[in-house]
Amino acid sequence: MTYLQGATLNADGTLQVPSSFDQAGWWSGGTFPGQPGPAVVVGHVSSVAGPAVFYRLGLLHPGNLVTVTNGSGTSATFSVTRIMEVNKDNFPTQLVYGPVSDPELRLITCSGSFNSSTGHFVDNTIVFAKLVAVTS
Repeated sequence: MTYLQGATLNADGTLQVPSSFDQAGWWSGGTFPGQPGPAVVVGHVSSVAGPAVFYRLGLLHPGNLVTVTNGSGTSATFSVTRIMEVNKDNFPTQLVYGPVSDPELRLITCSGSFNSSTGHFVDNTIVFAKLVAVTS
């Protein structure tokens, strides 16, 4: 089970990634998963110790289900609609954070080549999903 921690924006406007490699971070300035709008959740793909929380994110396909459960036990289940890999320099901010009327989920992690001189991956994998069910 993975727990969400609140994530804020860095000074450069990018979303703060959790300091723990086994936790995902939910953009606390936006919608919580299951509420109307785009809920954005980020997590690491790997660490020097091995796989991290979103290591298998790139294996998702349209139609796969993702469930997010809040602290009170309510679960929101989303169906994956789209997966894209983009260069971090061309991140589709409006597509990820822009307004939508229904509850949607965005899962983001690093991907692509690893740049050893910067210590970062050059791309992001972004998973888009739409709400299919809420259970208590």
